[in-house]
Amino acid sequence: MKNWKLLFLILLSILFINTACNNETSDLPKEPKKDERVSNKKESVNKYTSLAETKSNEIEHKPIQLTTFADVVDASLTKPLYDDFEVEKEFTISGTVKKYDLLKGKYAWIKLKHLDKDETFEYYSPVKDGRFSQSIHFFNGNGKYSVQVLLPSTDQENYYSELAAFEVMNTDTNMIRDISYTPYGLDAGLHINEPNTGLVEENEMIHVSGKVAESSVMLQIEKEEDSWQHIIPVSNGSFSFELPLYFGEGVYNVHVLLPDKKLENRYQYGSTFKVHNTSSKNMKPIEYHRGYEEKGINLEAPIYGGYEVDLMLPIKGTIDSRTMNVDQLTHLYIKTKKGSDEALDVVPIHHFHFDESIYLRFGPGEYEITINVPEINPTNKSYFSFSSIAALKVINIAKEDNRDLLPSRGIQSDAPEIIALSHEITKNAKSDKEKAKAVYEYVAKNISYDVEKYKNSEFEWDDNALKTLSTKKGVCQDYVYLAVALLRANNIEARFIAGQAGTGVSKENHAWVETKVDGKWLIMDPTWGSGYLESDRFVAKYTEKYFDPDKAEFTKTHIREKEEY
Repeated sequence: MKNWKLLFLILLSILFINTACNNETSDLPKEPKKDERVSNKKESVNKYTSLAETKSNEIEHKPIQLTTFADVVDASLTKPLYDDFEVEKEFTISGTVKKYDLLKGKYAWIKLKHLDKDETFEYYSPVKDGRFSQSIHFFNGNGKYSVQVLLPSTDQENYYSELAAFEVMNTDTNMIRDISYTPYGLDAGLHINEPNTGLVEENEMIHVSGKVAESSVMLQIEKEEDSWQHIIPVSNGSFSFELPLYFGEGVYNVHVLLPDKKLENRYQYGSTFKVHNTSSKNMKPIEYHRGYEEKGINLEAPIYGGYEVDLMLPIKGTIDSRTMNVDQLTHLYIKTKKGSDEALDVVPIHHFHFDESIYLRFGPGEYEITINVPEINPTNKSYFSFSSIAALKVINIAKEDNRDLLPSRGIQSDAPEIIALSHEITKNAKSDKEKAKAVYEYVAKNISYDVEKYKNSEFEWDDNALKTLSTKKGVCQDYVYLAVALLRANNIEARFIAGQAGTGVSKENHAWVETKVDGKWLIMDPTWGSGYLESDRFVAKYTEKYFDPDKAEFTKTHIREKEEY
């Protein structure tokens, strides 16, 4: 009986405990909901999956193996860490060199090769205080590239030892080409401002500008078998140039070269970029001569040849103010030639700048143009002495040949003073011949012969019609300058004739006028019509004898050689 009662009490206690445990109370945690348990389970799975993937990546992507040279200079790569990895568009290569003082150079050399197209690109990254870092872009777009990282040798300058090699896959399709710089360019502080990428698309021309610690740079273009180079000045550390893409459509390599510090007239490559020219136009390069660089000339127009010009050719540019004897370089001579016809024009230089346009006066066709600098302090001023600094060809499309009506060197027939005077002195003339006679008479009566200029050969590059009109004196060329200017201002064709003249056996250089009247060329010599010399003194005595003289008599004293323009 006691045993039964004991068993009953035990069963009753068990029942009470189970009932209490199944009752929810506010101070005990609730049972997790079904979705919460699933979530917790997923987190647990992700945790272990991530660890597995990391482990897999460690197995799949092997660490980059450094060469034994790394031990020599105690070098390491901090980026990237693994071989044969995948990126989009760009990545960084960086490293440290603890024993950098052993290196015989200042730059890490990084060579990038596109394995599908077998093309390469190079970077030089400065090693500063034992560290280097370089952002890498993919010059041929997507695909696999091999990368080689080299450090300067510890034994010899300009030699490199490999630090590491690895491969990388670029998934981005865009081609991003950087401007490449050589150690020589980096040492000189070369930086290209324009263009701002290493591959650009342009049409006929590309503007190149930059900064460098040199006095000049050489620009060089290469397209297949064709090449051209040109030296331009650096002013206040900057350079700028409109570079013609001479050789038609296609891809050009453009190099910026810097003066060699050891060898005179030699240049070293400083930078390179590529240009895709979309124009099929072929242009003719200007041929620059040595004097171009020596005189510090920077020609801004024209900048290439072979193009079409409508009558007038602009000549524009600057002179480097640091050039030796630059203050004595007051003008340029521009020679234009079409067949056997030649003209010489003067372009003045003001404050180291020149900007004039010259006439292509001999009608339509191809012209040879030479740009010349005068001899400094010539010993004989009776003729022009100069040397060529540049040559090119252009095509004049102007249909008319107005060589004897257009203004020319020394003959400012378009000057307001000349036009006004011409109309004044011919206002009563009823024919072109009477107008020509009025011009002859005015010049012969109003200009005195300058004996001192003749005896001392005091000819100047700026002798001209306006100068003669102002001074009221001159020698034969000055009489002719004024007479021809007054005739052309009246729309009468006239030209400067150079030859020799004299009453005896020996004759001297002389100039006179030929003017077209009623369809025929008429001769007039206003110098001889103004008077004569007696004991080195000019005697003013006007005569009409040398206006439209008898040709047979005239040729006894005058020998015609050529027209001058």
